[in-house]
Formats: sequence, structure tokens, C-alpha cells
Amino acid sequence: MSILKEFKEFAMRGNVIDLAVGVVIGASFGKIVTSAVNDLIMPPLGILVGGMDFKDLKIVLRRDVMDAEGKVADVTLNYGAFLQNVLDFIIIAFAIFLLVKLMNRLKRKKAEAPSTPPAPTKEEVLLTEIRDAIRSQKPGL
Repeated sequence: MSILKEFKEFAMRGNVIDLAVGVVIGASFGKIVTSAVNDLIMPPLGILVGGMDFKDLKIVLRRDVMDAEGKVADVTLNYGAFLQNVLDFIIIAFAIFLLVKLMNRLKRKKAEAPSTPPAPTKEEVLLTEIRDAIRSQKPGL
């Protein structure tokens, strides 16, 4: 089998295409959540904590350190950016949880829908006939 045929079979499997769609939608969903956090949630939260931006929160470990290129900068511990990413993660995780919960509820409703009972097997039909024959011979059963 040629490599191109093998690759085509691999790429056309349902799982690979589902995964690709999931990655694309996930990347788009991540951008939406990041925008929601940065543009909708963080500004009011920043006002509540005194008008500061979480991204600017940092601890200066050493001031005026010269790097390899000769530029002078501070060595900082940027815990604000970390807090921002943690908040992004929590919101994404909660949104995915709600989505999975909704999907499970829809599946449950579909599974609970009444379905027609399966047709009796040959053995069940035979046993029913035997039972009916016995009942007809002995009244009161």
C-alpha cells in the first residue's frame, strides 16, 4: 500500500476528523473566553480591588539587572499574569463543565424516551404457548 493511500485512510478516519474539529473549536472557544475574562470580568474586578490591573501585579526581585544584550531591566516575579491565567482556566473549565452537563442531560432525555419493546424470541413464544396450554387444561391457575 502506498504511503499516500495509507495517509488518506488515516486522515479520513472519523476520530481524526473529530479531533481536528475539536481543536479548531477549542482554539476559538479559548479566544472567546480570554476576551470575556480580559474585557468583561477583569475591569470590574480591577475596580473592586482599587483600580489596578492584575497583569501589572509583580514582585521585584532585583532592580536594574543588565542582561546579555546590555539592556537594563528588573528581575520580577509576575504573579498577576499567573492569576490572570488561573482565572482564564477556571472560567474555561466551568464553561466546559456546563457544556458536558447539558450534553449528558440531552442524552439522558433521549435514553428515557419510551421505545417499543423488542419482539419476543422464539423461546419466549414457545414458553408462552406452553403456559397457555397448561392453563387451559387446569382451570384456576
